[in-house]
Amino acid sequence: MTTTRKLGRSGIEVSAIGMGCWAIGGPLWGDEGQPYGWGEVDDEESVRAVHAALDHGVTFFDTASNYGAGHSERVLGRALAGRRDRVVIATKFGHTAEEATRRATGTDHRPEYAVASLEGSLRRLGTDHVDLFQLHLNDLAPALALDLVDTLEAQVGKGTIRAYGWSTDHPASAATFAAAAPHCTAIQHEQSVLRDNADLLAVCEEYDLGSIARGPLAMGLLTAATRSLGADDVRGRAPDWLEWFADGQPAPQWAERVAGVRAALTADGRTLAQGALGWLLARSPRTVPIPGFRTVAQVEENVATLARGPLPADAYAEVERHLADLRPAGARA
Repeated sequence: MTTTRKLGRSGIEVSAIGMGCWAIGGPLWGDEGQPYGWGEVDDEESVRAVHAALDHGVTFFDTASNYGAGHSERVLGRALAGRRDRVVIATKFGHTAEEATRRATGTDHRPEYAVASLEGSLRRLGTDHVDLFQLHLNDLAPALALDLVDTLEAQVGKGTIRAYGWSTDHPASAATFAAAAPHCTAIQHEQSVLRDNADLLAVCEEYDLGSIARGPLAMGLLTAATRSLGADDVRGRAPDWLEWFADGQPAPQWAERVAGVRAALTADGRTLAQGALGWLLARSPRTVPIPGFRTVAQVEENVATLARGPLPADAYAEVERHLADLRPAGARA
């Protein structure tokens, strides 16, 4: 099977499965002790995991300036030292954080902040350019996003970014931005077997954009992991927008749906995670899932999906039969 895909109209080629680097950023804290990270991590294991991904053909890594208040970018940059020409790096801007205290401090959509954030990301990543620079503010008004286009185009001209995009779950916002932004080449959005955003996939098709599937394993719900969730893990004290978990446990209504499709997702010998990723590969040829990771073992399990390919048609149809009437459609409310 083909193990690479294109990031939309840019023509940038990436592995059909990338690696999401939120978890390797470690802790990040908001107000009143709200965690926005995935807990403590072992940086040495993170580096080994990135190297394992490279060894298994992964070329696409997605991070953000606020993951661990910049720590994710630092670890990724360290792991990719001497290997930069083998990979495509995506990062994001818009959420602000204080590196010294690892505290989330707010948001900033100003063009001048975008430039400052890019400069910080380049420094932490140890590179002179980012391949994909993404606006990280899901609900930003389209008019404010459009105010960034001239600045982003200028950075393309300078060679500090190759292309840009927006991480948003709103199809109308994505369409408005893509229509006006010449080097917009991808939309990152929530997409999994449990939450299908058909309207946004249609926008990606219309404007020739890559679809970067955020949360492809529903933040761990679509895995066999049973690790207890600590007080420093965002899933252990889930904010309002995180519906997969409640009180540090899988939310019952979602756990029930996972149980309903487990047999179809694993019918050909895949693990649950591999089945969920295979569903995404079958869902659209534009989609590139970016499952998170903390260990070499997680990377190896996820990347093994590439050898198995998209979920077979009969298993895909069985999943749809179970979920068609239950799965929320379109953008998250």
